[in-house]
Amino acid sequence: MEERVQAALDKIRPALQADGGDVELVGVEGGVVKVRLVGACRGCPMSQLTLANGVERVLKQEIPEVERVEPV
Repeated sequence: MEERVQAALDKIRPALQADGGDVELVGVEGGVVKVRLVGACRGCPMSQLTLANGVERVLKQEIPEVERVEPV
């Protein structure tokens, strides 16, 4: 499942990098995906919105087994 998550994150990554940020996969535990926002995303006040409406939405669309995404 980690490979599928990484492939989905690779689709999101260009949009984050365009704003000076990025996302790193920390791990997958069951249906929970743990990620770390880095770069400009790390301190951005909109990072929770990016995580929920961007990263989590895309991951759930691509991989139905994903229950939620948690920042670490």
